Amino acid sequence: MSDKTVPPNDREPTSVERRRWPRMSQDPLGEDEVEKAVLTSLRFGTEILPPIQQFAAWREHMAILMDSRLPNNVNPEDGFVVQQAVWNLGGMLLLQQTVPAFSYERSPDAVRFSPIDHWQITVLRAGRTWTGVNGRVAQNEPGMIEIRSLGHPFSGRALATESISLIVPVDLFADRGSLPAASNNVVLGGHRAKLLIDLMSSVEANLDRFTQDDLPRIKDRLRKMVFDAVTPLVDRDDGNDQISQIGLMTRARRFISSNLASPDLTPDALARELATSRTRLYELFETSGGVANYIRRRRLSAAHAMLADPSDTRKVAEVGLAIGFDSAANFSRAFTQQFGYSPSNIRKQSSEDYMYPDRQTGKKPKVTFESLLQTLGLF
Repeated sequence: MSDKTVPPNDREPTSVERRRWPRMSQDPLGEDEVEKAVLTSLRFGTEILPPIQQFAAWREHMAILMDSRLPNNVNPEDGFVVQQAVWNLGGMLLLQQTVPAFSYERSPDAVRFSPIDHWQITVLRAGRTWTGVNGRVAQNEPGMIEIRSLGHPFSGRALATESISLIVPVDLFADRGSLPAASNNVVLGGHRAKLLIDLMSSVEANLDRFTQDDLPRIKDRLRKMVFDAVTPLVDRDDGNDQISQIGLMTRARRFISSNLASPDLTPDALARELATSRTRLYELFETSGGVANYIRRRRLSAAHAMLADPSDTRKVAEVGLAIGFDSAANFSRAFTQQFGYSPSNIRKQSSEDYMYPDRQTGKKPKVTFESLLQTLGLF
């Protein structure tokens, strides 16, 4: 071809981009979400205390769950530096903690007189634990999951550990027939355990971003994952009598929950409903301090929920009568004994503190680890 200029009509056509729809940019969903109040944790630490006081402070802080002891070769003067954060996920608790080596025990008497019968699911990041129940010892280590019932006695020891734990009310699994009794004091591994560990770790990584609106979904996902991870691995046929007892206890809990307001809810009525003897019924509730004590605690928990509901305008005395107390004084006394503060102090939950100040004193009831455990699952 000559060096002459190529005529315009003979040039290669210019590439033109054609689209069926106009290009529209889209920002990632959630980027422009209105800022909401995020969750806050209840924190406990001993580093600011003199070394001689550190272990005593830890022991008192955890007394609601267990009695703690130092290893034989450790002196209290050496110090006991603990860091713990407790997050209320609106029906279950997540604990992050770093603790030196110690021994622990939840005695039969402690179980009998305690309102705490939750499940504890623990993942270790560092250290090891050995926990014994009825002569059987479960060893937990990083990469595994330990399941423990706080409604049964146990004892054990731990090396210096870093862990995350879920504390879940027993009744949170009621719609699925409850976790099998054989789940108590077992250590799980494998892919199901890894899935649960991954979910717990993901929740932990985002705790400072979650809001109150996120809690129902988070709690439901964790509840389902715990159930689906645990139940296929434990022995559901661990004795016919045990299986029968699990079913009986589930039926008993459901009947009590459905009849809390009835003045006819008594141990005798429950025995008739379950078609069982009073002796068997008392054996069933022995670890809960007896049938009457269990019913009383459930009624007081229901009253707590009523008083915390801003749409419930009933007076304290009316709530007491509604759950079976014959006088406002008796109700107030029993309520204060159970929760550590009077029923008049209760107000609805907020993102930072689930109770408003008392109208007379202007003070908020102090939220503690103990009060969180006692009111767990009410909101």
